[in-house]
Amino acid sequence: MKLKKIITITAVAVISVLLIYGFILISQIFSANTKFEEKEVYVHVPTGANYSDVKKILEPYIKNFDNFELVANKRSYPENVKSGRFLLKKDMNNIDLVRAMRSNVPVKLAFNNQERLENFAGRVGSEIEADSLSLLKAFRDPKFLSDNGFNEENVFAMFIPNTYEVYWNTSAEKFRDKMIKEYHKFWTPERIEQAKKQGLTPVQVSILASIVHKESVKKDERPRIAGVYLNRLRLEMPLQADPTVIYALKLRDNNFDQVIKRVFYNDLVMKSPYNTYINIGLPPGPIAMADITALEAVLNPEKNDYIYFCASVDRFGYHEFASNYADHTKNAKKYSDWGLLVKV
Repeated sequence: MKLKKIITITAVAVISVLLIYGFILISQIFSANTKFEEKEVYVHVPTGANYSDVKKILEPYIKNFDNFELVANKRSYPENVKSGRFLLKKDMNNIDLVRAMRSNVPVKLAFNNQERLENFAGRVGSEIEADSLSLLKAFRDPKFLSDNGFNEENVFAMFIPNTYEVYWNTSAEKFRDKMIKEYHKFWTPERIEQAKKQGLTPVQVSILASIVHKESVKKDERPRIAGVYLNRLRLEMPLQADPTVIYALKLRDNNFDQVIKRVFYNDLVMKSPYNTYINIGLPPGPIAMADITALEAVLNPEKNDYIYFCASVDRFGYHEFASNYADHTKNAKKYSDWGLLVKV
């Protein structure tokens, strides 16, 4: 009887210990184990990182690392570290944390209105692992350019402004290859046919669209401006686009941060392939990243007989158009007189 009592007490003690251990274990696994106050944070694991690297990355965000490692080891995470961008949410437990570190979350990368390839590379390099220098090298790779019909001056035409999903750990080459796929996706047979009707290639459309983009922020006016420039091209007149001169000045000075609000006569005779006052035809490459509305304006221009335009006095941000030089002179004088009045 005494032995039976001892066995019962021992069994109860063992069960109690197991229950307590189980409770502690469950608590370790399922209790919240984060120490950041934000609702969510992103952590980035570089390409080639190992578990030791990950521990250093996660240390500022995890409250009890021993508990995390307990679950991580059980789930073989140390042997299966992934690089990428990972989302941690406040009060995640250890199972959730390990699961989160296995789910690479893509970056929604949006870009537009970039002035040149270097700016664009910097914009992309701030969002993904590849830096701007490696991106520029990939964009300008001679074989890539040759295979895809670009050169260093016009490859900027390849990038179509939009929002794209890319993984943070995407290499420069893979990002570039994704962009060329998106370029071909944009240039459907229908759009290529529209370009042909204007006597242009897709790259030439992008170059002209970059000028149209810079000439007017008014999207509803861009088809009319595109029509003017296409008229000038057909007549083999110089485009005489001030934005191309501004670009040439910045390129000459190697300073794209400067703000140039006015173009002077001496600027108009500056020798540069981008100066459309002294060169007939399109410049060798885009002077900016044209947005979709500017591209569509060139593909679907307004049919008109306008040859000239200048800033409007009556409609701020818009322009006055003329089909002959006499009418243009009147419009230009009106704007000049208004400018003098404003200064006074």
